[in-house]
Amino acid sequence: MERYQKLFALPGVRSLLILIFLTRIPVAAAGMTLTLHVVLDLGRGYGAAGLVGGASTIGIAIGAPLYGRFIDRYGLRRALVITTVGETAFWATAPLMPYPVLLPMAFLGGLLAIQPMSIGRQAVAALVPEAQRRTAYSLDSISVELCFMVGPVVAVALATQVSTSVALLVLAAGFLATGVSLFIFNPPLRGSDEVTVDRPPRSEWLSRRLIGVLLVGFGAVFVLAGTEVTMIAVLRQHNEVEWAGAATVILCLASIAGGLVHGAVRKSLSQVVLMASLGALTMPVLFVDSTWWILALALAPASAMCAPTIASTGERVAQLVPVAVRGEATGLQSSAFTCGVALGSPAIGFVVDHSGSPGWGFVGAGAGGLVIAACAAMLIRRSPAPALAEPASVKV
Repeated sequence: MERYQKLFALPGVRSLLILIFLTRIPVAAAGMTLTLHVVLDLGRGYGAAGLVGGASTIGIAIGAPLYGRFIDRYGLRRALVITTVGETAFWATAPLMPYPVLLPMAFLGGLLAIQPMSIGRQAVAALVPEAQRRTAYSLDSISVELCFMVGPVVAVALATQVSTSVALLVLAAGFLATGVSLFIFNPPLRGSDEVTVDRPPRSEWLSRRLIGVLLVGFGAVFVLAGTEVTMIAVLRQHNEVEWAGAATVILCLASIAGGLVHGAVRKSLSQVVLMASLGALTMPVLFVDSTWWILALALAPASAMCAPTIASTGERVAQLVPVAVRGEATGLQSSAFTCGVALGSPAIGFVVDHSGSPGWGFVGAGAGGLVIAACAAMLIRRSPAPALAEPASVKV
């Protein structure tokens, strides 16, 4: 634990991690709340709920790099004023919208999302020296896991025990608090030893190597989204859907354990190896046809690769891009994660629907992860050593 003790000793790191954890909880609760509102309050089917979720996802994927570019040019606080007003307004008025209005407005709400995930990764790069970033990004990934253990549970409790309208209004208050907290705290997005030079052309920093790194992030979330869909299908086959939450907690704990080890060791596996391991360890779960807790334990080794894979992408993005474009680059990373969810769920859902056993979804998710890892490896290995790796931190 020595590496973690040294990390927490750095000025501002402890308070940053707490702040980012709290501001990410509304993000983790948003998707579940929107789905339950469409199904329970508006009386629509899950397909209609999926369209609203898809519209929001597309908005987030487009908005993340644009938001990051705005931060690069004008600073965090100006960006927060726009997005806090826009996102709070969407969630506060969502209970009043009929479905035909909610569908396009969900896209606009995603476009104006605050992006605390991306802001947190930028702040980590600014506050933490490169030698300690693997540990810091591991904690950042663990923070995400914890948020997704808390957020959806709160969303389900409010939507089912009170009402979905109240849940949406609570989310509006949560996003307002997120924007105000980030505005007041104003986490540094540039280190004290970094200077921002003229913004280089995108062709200079968006290299094949960086695209390979983003592809790893996309692939990891693709596998996770496909695994979640398949797990629910398998539990439904065994009439154990009510245990999906407990199984998810086990998977999150396994990912947290993997993240802690990744951040503690002096040298870890490469991101491509981590990604390939995530895919390879998912496929054999096809042969596990048992109760919910055995299924969860069978998925635990693959889940242990999750946080390390996500952490490694954040670390590499910070290394590969110059300071002047860090916001846009982390926005592209967020878009890669978002697209992984958007493609993984329907693609593996199709496999589950058209195979003899829902367990084949694990094979589809794992095989897809292996293919994506192979593509990422080719991009990374065929790229020359990045000339921009050093200028990301310019000494003054």
